[in-house]
Amino acid sequence: MLSRPAAPTPTIATAVLLTALLTGCAAGSDVPREAAAPAAPSSPAPSPTPACTPAPLASRAAATLVVGIPGVSSADDALGQSVVDLGVGGLFLSEPNVESEEQVTALVAGLRERAGRPLLVSTDEESGRVAVTREIVGAGPSPRRLARERTPEQVRKYARGIGTRLKAVGVDLDLAPLLDLDATAPRGIIGDRSFSADPAVAATYGLAFSAGLSDAGVRPTVKHFPGQGRSTIDTHAEGDVVEATLAELRSTDLLPFQEAIDAGAPVVMLNHLGYRALDADLPASLSPKAYALLREMGFQGVAMTDSVGMGAVNLRFDFDRAAVMAVAAGVDAVLATDGNQALSMRDAIVAAVADGTLPEDRVSEAAARVTALAGGDPMAMSCLAVTTPTLQ
Repeated sequence: MLSRPAAPTPTIATAVLLTALLTGCAAGSDVPREAAAPAAPSSPAPSPTPACTPAPLASRAAATLVVGIPGVSSADDALGQSVVDLGVGGLFLSEPNVESEEQVTALVAGLRERAGRPLLVSTDEESGRVAVTREIVGAGPSPRRLARERTPEQVRKYARGIGTRLKAVGVDLDLAPLLDLDATAPRGIIGDRSFSADPAVAATYGLAFSAGLSDAGVRPTVKHFPGQGRSTIDTHAEGDVVEATLAELRSTDLLPFQEAIDAGAPVVMLNHLGYRALDADLPASLSPKAYALLREMGFQGVAMTDSVGMGAVNLRFDFDRAAVMAVAAGVDAVLATDGNQALSMRDAIVAAVADGTLPEDRVSEAAARVTALAGGDPMAMSCLAVTTPTLQ
């Protein structure tokens, strides 16, 4: 067996060196100063960032809904209170909700106080035929007349006046203006609600109207993507299919929407027409391909359906099914003018997540966008730091 060699005996020089290393006090020694310096204290380990906990799924599902309150004129009415208590993302005011400036102000303020959170309040004020708040803002010319008789700057000033009166009663989202082209005049259902059949004119005046609303602190909603002017069918009653190719749509109907998106439009509403170039079997409002097209065009704001109670949708899919399909397809805000459907729509979205037919991440994304649009905290809602575009 081999034995381990004996350890060498330390010399006096070795002992001196060890002492210098230990004390750092040997003046003039060969020990470098750096070797003698004490070690820097270690930094404490950073505390782990607390995991973000989103709001309950039911709250996120409710936040994707913007609902009407038919027959409600006071904040004490049961329907208004019930949808606010449910946690809907927003309310829609229609003609029966609007009696006077004082009455709407009290209605909105009362429901917002009950909500205790940011709450979108929207209406449909296009000027002309569609003017829900005529009792407050007064009667006005159609968009077609505005484009024919006024300059873009005059239209912006006109829309600023509308926005100022809406903001004064608590409305912060107007479902206007139309960017649809009046392409089938005089047979078209859009008619004089359109600024023009010319994409450039429609874009110029639509953006002027949008800017005027924004000047007053009211968010505009450009509609009805990807363009409703080609159809002669009223989607309030039934559906229709647009036969145009995608190339044709890009060169005409989509141009005003592209300009609005590039300018920072915060909300885009999708219509209930089918499009052969996208999905002939589904209205655009429920079509994943339509939402994919919208996002491919650079849109980062809130995508909203037209009301899912309209015949083109509701004759095929009930409110519950339509809500789930819309969110799954890519919508952020499901508009339903009948708030009596809100509870079942909310529950259907929750159930669809539970059975795996609707990804929870999609609900979280939609709820975060609507919450941000309303001025709330999307992190508290969905643990997502989203922002909505601001019109430039």
